[in-house]
Amino acid sequence: MIRLFEKKLLDWKESGMKKPLMVIGARQIGKTYTIDKFGRENFEQYLYFNLEQNEEIRNIFEKTINEVKIIEEIELYIGKKIDLDKTLLFFDEVQVSENFIVSLKYFNESEKPYKIVCAGSLLGVKINRFHSSFPVGKIRMEYMYPMNFEEFLMATGKELLLEKIKDCYAKMEPMPTFAHEQALTLYKQYLCVGGMPESVNNFVENDLDILKYDSKIISNIVEMYIADMKKYIKSNIESVKIEKVYKNIPSQLAKDKKTFKYNLIDEDGRKRKYETPIEWLVSAGMILASYKIKKPEIPLKVYIDEDMFKLYLSDVGLLTSISEIKYPDIMLERNFEFKGAITENYIAQEFAVKSSSLYYWTYGKNAEVDFVIYNEDGIIPVEVKSGENVKSTSLNIYIRENKPKYSIRISSKNFGFENNIKSIPLYAAFLI
Repeated sequence: MIRLFEKKLLDWKESGMKKPLMVIGARQIGKTYTIDKFGRENFEQYLYFNLEQNEEIRNIFEKTINEVKIIEEIELYIGKKIDLDKTLLFFDEVQVSENFIVSLKYFNESEKPYKIVCAGSLLGVKINRFHSSFPVGKIRMEYMYPMNFEEFLMATGKELLLEKIKDCYAKMEPMPTFAHEQALTLYKQYLCVGGMPESVNNFVENDLDILKYDSKIISNIVEMYIADMKKYIKSNIESVKIEKVYKNIPSQLAKDKKTFKYNLIDEDGRKRKYETPIEWLVSAGMILASYKIKKPEIPLKVYIDEDMFKLYLSDVGLLTSISEIKYPDIMLERNFEFKGAITENYIAQEFAVKSSSLYYWTYGKNAEVDFVIYNEDGIIPVEVKSGENVKSTSLNIYIRENKPKYSIRISSKNFGFENNIKSIPLYAAFLI
């Protein structure tokens, strides 16, 4: 299974690998599989250690953070010398050892040619709550996400269709009708399956038949996420809050105005009560946060309203699973209000994969543009529609007030460019 993240691994290799590489992302998104594949295909020698499962290796870092002594003890443990010029060392589940993270500073500063990659579940949480001196500037950090729709197309063997989508996007020309319909069908299947590699693999193994696909895979991942909240949080009260926030997100997205409301979690919901649980979920990579901007000016980040935000799940398949959406409701184009929330979550996920911060814009009491992006053409509004009904008063207000170079409307309609609005099909959002 091809992952686009492999390019970041190769870029690190080509950079000389002086800085240890830390891969951050939620559980079950394919971090271990992707790094393991990279190690086996690109190095003469490759060593893998799981710090959560291997107490002996973990204890080495508890005894010392001196990189020379660490390697000597690892060599003693495996019973052979390590050729540093030819060997990649991959340390997994490193969130269990703060000393390991501290030691990366010394691996980076050494003149020896160490090649170290590390990853771990809830590693983002660990970093945000680091007690020791974090080795700032000594580590290369990369964020990994579930498979986006482009990777889904590659996994399902639709490379020719993928190339046609890219070509039509570049030329802003309509796809042939049959290809457009095929791509929309695959998009709807993606909303059901999501981007978790195990889930996608099962869909592929069942000949792309959504009726044969094992939906329990996603529900099991949700259960695993909930278990992590209880496993890694010492305070039972805190873990309950985190679980409440996570399970409440579909209800938040069901509102006409999707800006997060604390009192929808419980009657006594307040910022001070749920701010930390939200931060935990964002750091864990389990949810995505989009902030309202006070005005569309460069740089967008300095104009956010920190008290006004939306929360999305990290994977649209998890959203459809938690919300108990029936596959026919999506595949048969049935109209239901929550379809807009599913579509918006999908777009948030696509933008996040591109390492894009998420922002939205409001005007008055009723106007709201779903996303605002900053690219080489300036600040561009992005309106998201779940079907072909593309009428949007909010986008018209944004255009009137801010006069962008052009606007983007994502919907089930084909490619086009009219009235200074780019029409992008839902299945091509990954190209924006």
